[in-house]
Amino acid sequence: MRKLKVYIAISLDGYIATANGSIDWLTGFPNPDNTDYGYADFLATTDTTFMGYTTYLDVLKLSETFPYSDKTNYVFTRQPGRTATADVQFIHTDIPAFVQQVKAAAGKDIWLIGGGQLNAALLQYDLIDEMILHMMPVVLGTGIPLFSGIALEKTFRLTHSRAYDNSVLELHYQKV
Repeated sequence: MRKLKVYIAISLDGYIATANGSIDWLTGFPNPDNTDYGYADFLATTDTTFMGYTTYLDVLKLSETFPYSDKTNYVFTRQPGRTATADVQFIHTDIPAFVQQVKAAAGKDIWLIGGGQLNAALLQYDLIDEMILHMMPVVLGTGIPLFSGIALEKTFRLTHSRAYDNSVLELHYQKV
């Protein structure tokens, strides 16, 4: 079975964006060595992405062209009737059943890009297999949490960690 993996940057206090959705704190973070934090290697292990609609809109703002056109991309939305594009299919049906179906199909791993509400929904249904978190040495104080709107407890096991010269900490977790 394919694995559903979170690969994301978070602040020291657990946020993936500011309260207004900005990631300027991340894109502007000093990276003098142009480290990709294992991104290219990770991307090569996936052939499918999942993202929420707001994250999809943010991805479109960050690049002139859709950056994952070589993958199968699903955007989860509460609004039925959104028209698929050449790059994405919009999903508004039973999320857990859909995700289980995609995980059971043949292929490489699946990248859960985010955002916080979709992350929380998939965590709630035990659908996240691994997390690769890049903890940035930044405190935001408030914002969009990695898992928005849930009050539950899930346990993961640390399998690998790495510290970068610019104080970024990479943490790999697996579902227990």
